Amino acid sequence: MKFGIHNPSWLFGSDPADIFEAVKTKALWAEDNGFAWFSVMDHLIQIANVGAPDEPFMEGWTVLSALAAVTRRIRLATLVSSVHYRNPAHLAKIAAGVDQISRGRLTFGIGAGWFETEYRQYGWEFPPRPAVRIRQMEEAVRLILAMWTQKRTTFHGKYFHAEDAILEPKPLQKPHPPVMIGGGGEQLTLRAVARLADACNVGGTPDVVRHKFEVLRRHCDAVQRDYETIERTNVTSLVIARDAAAFAAKRQRLAVPESFYGFAGTVSDVIDLVGRYRDAGAQLFICSAYKNDVETLELLAADVMPHFTAGTTA
Repeated sequence: MKFGIHNPSWLFGSDPADIFEAVKTKALWAEDNGFAWFSVMDHLIQIANVGAPDEPFMEGWTVLSALAAVTRRIRLATLVSSVHYRNPAHLAKIAAGVDQISRGRLTFGIGAGWFETEYRQYGWEFPPRPAVRIRQMEEAVRLILAMWTQKRTTFHGKYFHAEDAILEPKPLQKPHPPVMIGGGGEQLTLRAVARLADACNVGGTPDVVRHKFEVLRRHCDAVQRDYETIERTNVTSLVIARDAAAFAAKRQRLAVPESFYGFAGTVSDVIDLVGRYRDAGAQLFICSAYKNDVETLELLAADVMPHFTAGTTA
């Protein structure tokens, strides 16, 4: 099983000028401590369950390109990019550049979009029906794949168009960077994964994740796709403390709510949790540390991850 870090917030300290230096330090630490993945959010403002809406917030692909230049081994991604925030042909060009700069370490994360407040603030049209947004995402992925693999691309879809478009240089990864579709919608999103994606990302408890993967398997069977060719990932917000006493103190210090949307517990609790995700079928466990708690990531790396590396027993 592999492990990754998702960066849900740029606000590591009080000075916005230090944001990139802080996230660079975090990504380099992750790379040097056994993590295989580092992802950022593709939003323009902070989402409600993570921080304040006016929190200083950097554009995801800008940061990803900078991280591509300073990291060496870790896989980089947005988790995930909304289909509506950029023309997909242009996004294909942006992503190809990041793959080149990183020397082939990009996973292309995309989703159907959901944050209506952000759409309104930035003047994007928000299709109210999820089915429409998902169909737009599927069409965008088809266009992006064409741009990455064809010498010139002419594409006339229902939503997006390109005319004899040139994309050079192509991404370094062949035939193209892996495409990850984020979301757990059972009728349409997971069907889109089966049709088009190299990876999926879902959230929820281990039982929920197990169910989503079972639905994905059925969609794969329906389109005659080998389920095992899709990398299965989940993202979970964590608060970890070494023992019960330390956890009680940390919960109070970080003001972790009783209705916390992730998982909070001791090292032993998290070892059990990750084991249940693994048994549910997850191959990459992505941690989002609540309020950027450094100790949570340190304990994950030092005390949890060794139980799931090759040659050890969880």
